[in-house]
Amino acid sequence: MIRQYELVERIRSYDKNADEALLNRAYVFAMKAHGNQKRASGDPYFSHPLEVAGILTSMKLDADTIVTALLHDVVEDTVATVDEISELFGTKIGELVDGVTKLSLLEYKSESSRQAESFRKFVLALSNDIRVLLVKLADRLHNMQTLHYIKKPEKRLRIARETMDIYAPLAERIGMHQLKDELEQLAFAEIDREAMETIKVRLNYLLEQSPKLESEMIAALEAKMAEHGITATVKGRIKNPFSIWRKMERQQISFEQLSDVMAFRIVVEDLETCYRALGVVHGAWPMVPGRFKDYISTPKRNLYRSLHTTVLGPHKRRLEVQIRTQHMHEEAELGVAAHWQHKQEATDIGGSQYRWVRELLEILEHASTPEEFIEHTKMAMFQDTVFAFTPKGELISLPRGSTTVDYAYAVHTEVGDRCVSAKVNDLLVPLRYRIENGDQVEILTSKGQSPSPRWESFVVTGKARSAIRRHLRLQRQSEFEALGRTLIEKACRRNGLDFVENLFSQSLDVMSVHSVSELFVLVGQGTLGEESVLRATFPGFQNDVRAQRLPEVHSDWEEVSDSAIRVFGDKTSGVIHFAECCHPVRRDRIVGIHVPGRGIEVHTIDCDNLDAYDERPELWKDMAWDEAIEDGAFYVGRLLLEVVNEMGALASIAATVSKAGGNISNLQMTERDAEFYIMVVDAEVRDVKHLNDIMRTLKSSRVITRVERMNAKQ
Repeated sequence: MIRQYELVERIRSYDKNADEALLNRAYVFAMKAHGNQKRASGDPYFSHPLEVAGILTSMKLDADTIVTALLHDVVEDTVATVDEISELFGTKIGELVDGVTKLSLLEYKSESSRQAESFRKFVLALSNDIRVLLVKLADRLHNMQTLHYIKKPEKRLRIARETMDIYAPLAERIGMHQLKDELEQLAFAEIDREAMETIKVRLNYLLEQSPKLESEMIAALEAKMAEHGITATVKGRIKNPFSIWRKMERQQISFEQLSDVMAFRIVVEDLETCYRALGVVHGAWPMVPGRFKDYISTPKRNLYRSLHTTVLGPHKRRLEVQIRTQHMHEEAELGVAAHWQHKQEATDIGGSQYRWVRELLEILEHASTPEEFIEHTKMAMFQDTVFAFTPKGELISLPRGSTTVDYAYAVHTEVGDRCVSAKVNDLLVPLRYRIENGDQVEILTSKGQSPSPRWESFVVTGKARSAIRRHLRLQRQSEFEALGRTLIEKACRRNGLDFVENLFSQSLDVMSVHSVSELFVLVGQGTLGEESVLRATFPGFQNDVRAQRLPEVHSDWEEVSDSAIRVFGDKTSGVIHFAECCHPVRRDRIVGIHVPGRGIEVHTIDCDNLDAYDERPELWKDMAWDEAIEDGAFYVGRLLLEVVNEMGALASIAATVSKAGGNISNLQMTERDAEFYIMVVDAEVRDVKHLNDIMRTLKSSRVITRVERMNAKQ
């Protein structure tokens, strides 16, 4: 266990101005707070925060971070509070300890609202000070190093998966590749030890086959650099087993097909020399096409910079070469922690310097629930990256698989909301087009455009999905409000009452709502009934819902009561929709069922599924087609056909429907034997007369023996 004076000396070796008194107070406070607590290994619990602090001193982090490491578990595991920490050690350290504690409350096995809320608070703390994450990653690293002391296999597995799914990607996001690799290796050993051992055997065999390959390549690279007057340090490294396994899984390739099992790093003096060294390497060995990546001109999302190329080296083996400056190398290994290597006090400690953190904050603003925030956050953090360019040449990084809609939201939320089409490399493409590395993307927008519900089915970024859901949620709430206002207005008319919107404000307390607008939304959603609102608003109003008769169904569309809710095809709002069971078409006799939370479902009056609502008269709504509007829309009528099983039957059906002015939008075979088959056909028609005409024409066909309109799910 590190002694108190040893810890102080470690910090003072790279920070002469470190507050020694503060460090000593934190050491003593944490040791006393943890008291006789023991770890699974049997060691005193205080040894853990002390080791975490030691890990952070190896990164040469500042005194505040080391103090936070010493105190990071006292709030969770002892009687100490955040307020007490802030009072004794300052507000900043109190905030850091609180931020680390929030992430400690997360558990992989569950995503309850409480745990999601903890993660939300952690992201806010991270955006203010990146050191929160540095302490937590060091904490997780030491826990993984001592994981074998935990006796329960299921607990070890849970911690390992949590490390792989949350902490390793977080380390990668802030560029700490060395820490990420170690976390992944330790987790991989617990999750799939057999796979790890298999890959180790393959690696050992490779090294036995070419024992001098590494030394030969290093010597050759050093000689080539010296020959061209380039001062460089060359080192070799073997790809770790987990990285090998992940690449084999992701690309579905064999071990022999990997080109970067062995890689060599050339560290040079400055940026210009990086490209000179690249020319020397390509001049000495053939480059493998498609394997060159310039992360200097286009850094990764975590700000990683380096040149990567693959060449056919000695013995015709594919070898990866990475070229970078010393500063780039430090950033590649230590990421954000590298800032403390060069100056005693890092000025930019906020996590908002990272685009992915800013995106998390936007997702936080748009998400309606903590669980939704967690879902979108995982998409934002844990995916590989592709790079695209704006028309002005600016670089946009996106998760792999992103579409042009994801790109639009990455540029700006308003651009995403208003996008109507996209051009990729000057060619029009569908909005669901998946962007590839190097694409130049231009988004075309319109002020009248709004997000489509179908976008949610193909976007991959958390930012895009949360923005789309937020817009649709607000739009749906507005539609529910309009529907609720209509229902109340028609209920007033039906009962001979005056509809004056201000009157309903007097019933807000009785209904336990905050505004008339919210009242209308609840009525539209079906949470509140119109009759109960009328009773609360108009003293003396009485109406027994149980005695309420079912709405009239109009046989003549020209004679429609004022209380009927009008339906007008494709212009019907999202909270009034046609039932999928009977597929009403224009001028059908229809009725509405108010389904709580979904709005009004419009059914044909002979729909078999209406039987389920016979005992719920309060859910039935009077509906009628708005014949004053000629919408020109096509409706889907669903037909059941029995067809003779002979060649050309399907062509005959399609031709018959087309000749009658209809269109088949969907077709499904349900039964088939040697003589007949049964099929369900969705036909697009203008109204019920058009549908009946098509049915009469189909009945006259020689290959069709039966035609029925489906009026319920069969």
